[in-house]
Formats: sequence, C-alpha cells, structure tokens
Amino acid sequence: MRKRTEPVALEHERCAASGSSSSGSAACGRWTPDCRLKPRCAADAGMKRALGRRKSLWLRLRKILFCVLGLYIAIPFLIKLCPGIQAKLIFLNFVRVPYFIDLKKPQDQGLNHTYNYYLQPEEDVTIGVWHTVPAVWWKNAQGKDQMWYEDALASSHAIILYLHGNAGTRGGDHRVELYKVSAGGTHTCSLGWGDSVGTPSERGMTYDALHVFDWIKARSGDNPVYIWGHSLGTGVATNLVRRLCERETPPDALILESPFTNIREEAKSHPFSVIYRYFPGFDWFFLDPITSSGIKFANDENVKHISCPLLILHAEDDPVVPFQLGRKLYSIAAPARSFRDFKVQFVPFHSDLGYRHKYIYKSPELPRILREFLGKSEPEHQH
Repeated sequence: MRKRTEPVALEHERCAASGSSSSGSAACGRWTPDCRLKPRCAADAGMKRALGRRKSLWLRLRKILFCVLGLYIAIPFLIKLCPGIQAKLIFLNFVRVPYFIDLKKPQDQGLNHTYNYYLQPEEDVTIGVWHTVPAVWWKNAQGKDQMWYEDALASSHAIILYLHGNAGTRGGDHRVELYKVSAGGTHTCSLGWGDSVGTPSERGMTYDALHVFDWIKARSGDNPVYIWGHSLGTGVATNLVRRLCERETPPDALILESPFTNIREEAKSHPFSVIYRYFPGFDWFFLDPITSSGIKFANDENVKHISCPLLILHAEDDPVVPFQLGRKLYSIAAPARSFRDFKVQFVPFHSDLGYRHKYIYKSPELPRILREFLGKSEPEHQH
C-alpha cells in the first residue's frame, strides 16, 4: 500500500480543477473514486430547470391575469349591448331555490293549513298563490278543498298579501317561517313566480299583484287587507298600493321589509356592484340598461302618492339592501302630504341581533310590533 503524502485539501483542489476544465467532459456528470464533490455542470443544469419552471409558471399566471382583466372589461360592454341581462339579474326568477320541492304541496314545508291556487290574470299568464289560514284553524283545514279556503277569507280575520323578493320561490325557508308568524292571527296569501307562467317585468308583476288583491277583496268582504313587501317585493308593493290609492281603494296598511328607495340606488349599493362601483361610466354601463328595460321600482316616488298607514322594518346589518336606504325612504314618506292623516312608523333592528336581510321574522318582538301598529288608528310618525 502506497503511503499518502499529499494533504487532503490539495487533493480536493486537483479534483475540482479537473472537474471544471473545458476538456474534461468525461469527468463531468459522474463521480470519480478520488473526488466526492458534485460537478458544477449538474448544479447549473438543475438551476436552469428551476428557472424554466418558474418562467413557465409566471407565463401561465400572466395569461390568466390577462384573461380575467379582459373579462372584467368586457362584462360592462356586454351588459350595455344586452340590457336583458340586467333584467335577468334584477328578478333572478330562474333561481328557484329550494330545489326539488313541489309547490303544489305546501304541507311538505310544514304548512298544514295552506292551500295552493293557480290564478290567471290574463291569457297565457298563470301565477301561483299559497293561502295560509290562521293557525287556530289548522285542524279544521285538513283535507279541505279550494272552495273552503276561499270561503274562509270572509271570516273575521285580516288578510296579508305577501310579495316576496327576487330569486327563489314562495317556498323559501325564511318566507315559510314568516307565514307561520303572520298566521298567528291573519290569513296570508303569498304570491310567487317560482312556478308561474310568463316573463317577469315590473309592469307585469304589479298587474299580477293587483289581480290577486282584487281576487282577495271579492271574497273577504270588509275584512282588513294589508300589503307586505320584502326586498324587491317592496317595489311591487308600492306600485300596487299607489295604483290602489289612485283608484280610491287603498289597502288597510302597507308594510315594507328591507325596502330601498329606487332600483338604481339599490343596484349601486348592492354588494355585487362593489368591483365595478368605481369603474368609469358605471351609471351608463350598468344603471341605464335597467331603466331602458322599463325597471324603476321607484319607492321614493310612490310613497308620495300613498294614503294608508305605513310600517317600515329594516335590520341595521342588512348586507343586500343597505339600512340607510330604508331610513332614507322613511325620511321621504314621513313628511309627505299623502300621509298627513295616516301613521308612518320606522322600526330598526340592531345589528347585534343578526337579522340581516331576511331574518326579521326571528324577532320575538315582531308579533307585538305588528299588533300595535295595525291596532292603532290615530295619525303619528314614529321611529
């Protein structure tokens, strides 16, 4: 055995030098018995592969960003060129949640004292209506036919005509729970478009509501009839009540839950508009197509022509229709001359309660609020 006489460091230097020489290609890419250091060319190749992967990822990310930006810019032009898109987004009648329920069977939703009607306000138009009788009659209502329910409207109980908001059906969970609350002492007739025939429009929905109101009045005699609108349904409700007041057949009261001032202000305040709210020409791109489609829902104008008691309910933490729009509507209605002989009341619900846009029915105070408001007759403005 030959004795090692060279220092280890010197041997390593020689190995490194031989591995980095331009002519030593045979030594590159493999280990030698005398050298345990990784060749520099292998490290360079690994670095190049990493840089290549990073560059490819950046190119894909940039392509995605350009696509998103292009879509962001294209959507306003698409809506402007096709105003019908905005109408679809306003009504959302194609969103029929909850799915897989049979609206012909309200008992499946826990409404054992409810009957399903189909009314025809005009040719080729059919609207679905649920009629819930007062809860004290639930046993008598079992198995009864349409004639029994129609005759029941002539009993000594008030009737609420309920106009729900956009999307979903009259079988929505929060709507069903409200029917149960209101059924404590009244009939509730809920008009819905979930299984109705026809294309929704502001004019058409108002006409449908008018038809149902007249249908109720023809069967209820002198019993009080109240109009209750929620969210988009408040626009239908004020349209309806304004028309009723103009023909001198006003309802006994109007209740607006989570109302807005007009559809333009609501659309501008809606959470869906956040990403475009500061887009150049926002009104021209997004709001003008709504108006050009004949959709106004001008609650702020309608209340100036309404002559009946008005109750406004609004939760401070409403994320869909901002609380300030409900407050603003009250500030317009309260001093209006049309209400000088009628009470106007605004009831806020603190944000700590968590009622948001559609859970005011959970308030244990709601039955008392309704009872006191509908039971009073003297003119007053409250908030």
